[in-house]
Amino acid sequence: MLDTCMIPERLKAGDCIGIISPSGAMEKERMGQFEHGRAFFEKHEFKVILAKNALSNSLGYSASPAEKAEDLNSMFKDNSIKAIICSQGGQNSNSILPLLDFKSIAKNPKIFLGISDITVLLNAIYSRTGLVTFHGNDLVWGFGRNPTAYDILEFDDRLVGGKTGLITKNSEWICVREGNAKGVLIGGSINCMNKLVGTKFAPDFKGKILFLESYGEGRTADELDGQIQRLKQSGAFEKIKGLWLGYYKSKDNFAIETVVQNSLKEFDFPILKCNDFGHNTPNTTIPIGVKAELDADKRTLEILEKCVK
Repeated sequence: MLDTCMIPERLKAGDCIGIISPSGAMEKERMGQFEHGRAFFEKHEFKVILAKNALSNSLGYSASPAEKAEDLNSMFKDNSIKAIICSQGGQNSNSILPLLDFKSIAKNPKIFLGISDITVLLNAIYSRTGLVTFHGNDLVWGFGRNPTAYDILEFDDRLVGGKTGLITKNSEWICVREGNAKGVLIGGSINCMNKLVGTKFAPDFKGKILFLESYGEGRTADELDGQIQRLKQSGAFEKIKGLWLGYYKSKDNFAIETVVQNSLKEFDFPILKCNDFGHNTPNTTIPIGVKAELDADKRTLEILEKCVK
């Protein structure tokens, strides 16, 4: 397990972006969004290349682990590809972890972007190689559904402009528990972080600023509590320096900060809440593996070091 920082090159106009589907299969009813996402990047002067198995559904519920791993490994090895963006999330990206060529990934650092189930790959790649990865909009659900000005700004600022400093706000930020902390950013979907704990692909939580969100539509607060309790029982919350919570909307209208406060009463790290990352909300682009400062009193999150070069 590595905890060093290796940053990829930033995107420039004319660069090739590779599209892979390392989690759920692309269904016919989502192909319109897929094409809209591809058109978005082409409109912004990028070339878009689909991986060999990006549209595969060979198992009937997803492409095979071998197909998905082949796409990810080959995209990293291909020097013409400057960034890899995942088409969407799903449930089983962890199936490809044993098949990833981490040595090759480390030798060919490049931007790797995704959200939801891609949380698994973002944190595993950082953990095993030291490569900074990026939590943010995917092709289908982010850029394929009329991205907001905030979505576009945060993608451009972070991955093209290389912007660091204070995260731009698009919502009200709430101080859940007072305090200030510095640490390296890791995180994403709570459920997907739980897929990693206890495996050799899990990141080290010690000294980290952990950011967490959860898909809540159609679900209830007790399910979120169960996810938090599982992560708690892994020992993660005993090690982190601060907690940054993202968007969450459940059918029983419990706020994520309420559930977290009930579940994590015994800890004293600062907790900050916003609606600027997660499912079905405009997303900032968050670099995993760089130092940041969370100030719950000032309601700010500041990126303290470069995430692209």
